[in-house]
Amino acid sequence: MMATAPDAGQHLSLLLKLVNAKRTIEIGVFTGYSLLQAALTIPDDGNITAIDLDRSSYEMGLPIIKKAGVEHKINYIESEALPVLDKLLENPANQGSFDFAFVDADKINYANYHERLLKLLRPGGIVVYDNTLWGGTVAMPDDAVPEFNSASRNFTIKFNKLLAADARVQISQVPLGDGITICRRL
Repeated sequence: MMATAPDAGQHLSLLLKLVNAKRTIEIGVFTGYSLLQAALTIPDDGNITAIDLDRSSYEMGLPIIKKAGVEHKINYIESEALPVLDKLLENPANQGSFDFAFVDADKINYANYHERLLKLLRPGGIVVYDNTLWGGTVAMPDDAVPEFNSASRNFTIKFNKLLAADARVQISQVPLGDGITICRRL
């Protein structure tokens, strides 16, 4: 239930190809399904900065990544994402140098990631946010949302509104998996 849905993963591969992605960022790796999709899609000299707090989950999928022969494309960083993004931004050469980002962790920081990723992405680059439909609860009336989903649902609605109002991106919310929102940096 926590991994990227197969249809969403296939869509990510298409997006990576459409922007000729070579340099990417992934926030939230889990067992590496979307990471593997990206590594298989980008060119052999491409690079993915993969950030996650839990190396043990990543290591569950690592044998498959190795078998696919794409481990050399992945720079796995065990850390919270914000300090890593801030460190990347310290180097002016990184600003506007990434082609693609996929965000699927630490939903409370999506807005913070968004600000940093827009500085790292080149014009025309894409960032994709996962879980932007939050089990369909974003479209439910307040009284129909289960209590355990309420806080996350409200945060997701707020984030979706932030993206919709952001003139720096062109967006499309796609009902794949638990909803992905694609943002093209203008």
